[in-house]
Amino acid sequence: MSEVPPFSAMGAYPPPQPVPQPPSRLPILLCLLAALAFVVVLPYAAEQVQYALKRGELKARAEAAAAEIAELGKNAELVKLSDTSRAFRSVAQLVEPSVVHINTESIKVVRQEMQDEWGLRVPYGRGQRMRGQGSGVIVDAKEGYVVTNFHVVQDAAALEVKLADGRTISDVRLIGYDVLMDLAVLKLNAANLMAAQWGDSDELEVGDWVLAVGNPYGLDGSVTSGILSAKERRGLAARSPYQDFLQTDAAVNPGNSGGPLVDVTGKVIGINTAIIGEAFRGISFAIPSKEAKKVYEQLIAGGRVVRGWLGVGLDNLTAEQMKELGVEQTGGVLVKRVLPNSPAALGGLRVGDVILQWDGKPIADAMELTLQIARTPVGTKVEAAILRVSGPQKLTITIGQRPEDSNVRQ
Repeated sequence: MSEVPPFSAMGAYPPPQPVPQPPSRLPILLCLLAALAFVVVLPYAAEQVQYALKRGELKARAEAAAAEIAELGKNAELVKLSDTSRAFRSVAQLVEPSVVHINTESIKVVRQEMQDEWGLRVPYGRGQRMRGQGSGVIVDAKEGYVVTNFHVVQDAAALEVKLADGRTISDVRLIGYDVLMDLAVLKLNAANLMAAQWGDSDELEVGDWVLAVGNPYGLDGSVTSGILSAKERRGLAARSPYQDFLQTDAAVNPGNSGGPLVDVTGKVIGINTAIIGEAFRGISFAIPSKEAKKVYEQLIAGGRVVRGWLGVGLDNLTAEQMKELGVEQTGGVLVKRVLPNSPAALGGLRVGDVILQWDGKPIADAMELTLQIARTPVGTKVEAAILRVSGPQKLTITIGQRPEDSNVRQ
């Protein structure tokens, strides 16, 4: 007779013993993921720390420089040579964080020829990648606005901006540009920016110290000094009828374009834009801040620039013409062309008229009148004193808006 297994006190068989389970691999996986994240994140974190340290250094130097400039400004007496050196050093440190290096990339179509199967030469185009560079200046740290030259970013398919703290910003947007003034505004998607302040170029006099800051030949943060050599230089570049350049002997070279020209308080009084020849020869030109700031404000407000317009072609009077017309004063501008239905035509201007005064002010030459018309708000009624074959007259002309495709200067 077989034995019957005894019942337990609860009236059931003994509970089965648990089967041993293999150890969990989850902690190992978590450790591997943590190590991988550490390897990936550490270089980025170290890089951000490096940028932050550089920004802190730049900010501290800029703040100390601003205090030193203010202290030097309190002394009304002529400063010593050592004080001049201190002032230049302080201005350079104050402006440095706001100056950027702009790299561009564009595609240029190169025309070439090839032979077909019959031996005929067939033209074709091949895209060639072109790289360029220039400078710019941050004028609004919160919004990330940068002012530069239009010719720096013209036809650029890609833009990249390098900051003074070492960061490279690829998220760059072209807000607007003004071909006629050779200016453009970029917007950077970046935090912790430092901006320069606008100055008043009208307050400068010939002989005043100025400094140019930029990236000539890719040499970041280069600072040169000189004096303001002349104001209101006009007729230097065929690409624009609106020229009122500041001239300086501060060295400016390729790559400086778009960078700031600053006064001894570190304020932007011009945007470096042109030289004579291929390299610096002691003469360089900047767009005065009184013009650059107006263009900048219009571009960020609406993406385009609005200018006053007459619809005329103008020319300077020769000595012979002045003698024939009996013009005794120095100056006056000859009307060579009047567009039909333009503000000039509707106001009574005719070909052959000589404009002697504009809004009560004598006119010296065609460029001066061109600038005066452009600066006049659209819709303004202006009195023009003219000389006609029949004698002197006064006309009231309502300023129109310059069309973007206008083929005459004013």
